[in-house]
Amino acid sequence: VQLQASGGGLVQAGGSLRLSCAASGSIFGIGAMGWYRQAPGKQREMVATITGGGRTNYVDSVKGRFTISRDNAKNTVYLQMNSLKPEDTAVYYCNADLYISYHTSERSWGQGTLVTVSS
Repeated sequence: VQLQASGGGLVQAGGSLRLSCAASGSIFGIGAMGWYRQAPGKQREMVATITGGGRTNYVDSVKGRFTISRDNAKNTVYLQMNSLKPEDTAVYYCNADLYISYHTSERSWGQGTLVTVSS
């Protein structure tokens, strides 16, 4: 099983990007999914998470600008990023609890996608 992230790129401040992350392989189910980011010289931080039931959580710095969603039929999680700021520049990683059987899950990470916001 693996996660494949896409959608990063270069955008001007105030612009928008949409990140996608699809899970593939022999997946029985998916629990919580999320997006994290790591800026140069900083620790990785949680950006947004979404439970299997759709409950969301955001870091304060992105509230009102970013929206996390998921499409369970496609095993995909999205991050819609609006009103981007230069401080949003980072490598963004997706994360998910992938169930390979009813009782067995593993925390998986995508490969990271670079988001660069120019001022």
